[in-house]
Amino acid sequence: MSDSRPGVADLLGVLAYAELTAFLRLAEEAARHAPTLTDRAALGDLAAAEYAHFRLLRDRLASLGVDPEEAMAPFVDALDGWHERTTPNDWLEALVKAYVGTGIALDFYREAAAHVDAETRSLVEEVLADEGRCQFAVDRVGAALEEDPKAAGRLALWARRMVGEALSQARRVAEARPELAVLLVSADGEDVTRMFNRLTEAHGRRMAALGLTPGP
Repeated sequence: MSDSRPGVADLLGVLAYAELTAFLRLAEEAARHAPTLTDRAALGDLAAAEYAHFRLLRDRLASLGVDPEEAMAPFVDALDGWHERTTPNDWLEALVKAYVGTGIALDFYREAAAHVDAETRSLVEEVLADEGRCQFAVDRVGAALEEDPKAAGRLALWARRMVGEALSQARRVAEARPELAVLLVSADGEDVTRMFNRLTEAHGRRMAALGLTPGP
């Protein structure tokens, strides 16, 4: 049985806008920073997957009788603000953002999806499928660090700044949307702080996969 509670509409709304902006940003960053046509095409493929995910979420909201634009609207400022404050300056920063920054955001949505109905959870898991983003970024960043190990420090600082922004925005979203915040608390009474600790731990694992040090 599907679930049309306000928290579910919020989850689908924030995820829909996240996928829409991911599509737009990946396409823009592919054109601006990708060093080769192969890299540009690869990011284009990832962008196309993000747009397909947006359409799934938009259609799901409509099927629940929720206007997709109204569901996305409360999250526009937070997500646009995060993107504006984490605009990459070059190809490597764009890759780290696509892997580390987007990854921690997707973990946030997975946490909320753990407490919704099975149909919605299945859709969210489909939308959050990796689609090759992780391996693409790890391979490119790893090769770049082999050529220039000194770049690791700069990229580690960049990732820390980006994730700090992401966690701050996630907290604001949770505080501003009580129905969504309820989905982030498990049945055993776990608080949101422990959930954010898990997000931070997952961030550390991603940094390690890139060959970067998470830092304090």
